[in-house]
Amino acid sequence: MEPRISVVTLGVSDLERARDFYLKGLGWQASSSSNEHITFIDAGGLVLALYSRKALAEDARVSPAGSGFGGITLAHNVHAKAAVDATLAEAVGAGAVLLKPAEDTFWGGYSGYFADPDGHPWEVAYNPHWKLDYTGRVVLPR
Repeated sequence: MEPRISVVTLGVSDLERARDFYLKGLGWQASSSSNEHITFIDAGGLVLALYSRKALAEDARVSPAGSGFGGITLAHNVHAKAAVDATLAEAVGAGAVLLKPAEDTFWGGYSGYFADPDGHPWEVAYNPHWKLDYTGRVVLPR
């Protein structure tokens, strides 16, 4: 299997609210392949999909009743330390809940966390040890 993630699908309790947060609040754009049941967003080479939590659980044949921390976070890396604070403020302004204010990290970076309206945790991070290309994609050292 090739090491690649193509799509991250977030199971959401209210699709309209999730769309409002990501599209209107954060200013992201839905693909024309979206419909009333699912929203697809180009997230810099990876597709972020918003889909009913119940329908997603049914599709995967798992219980939709999961609660608390699901063992996964999403991350948004930025080019500079100041951009972490600005991005967290933008997310909170769009309706996110601040989980952890930005702070210096043990690994030499700077990061904080917010939760989207369905509680999915997002880290916003500046990592001085990683380069970002002109599109904002992480370029890992070989």
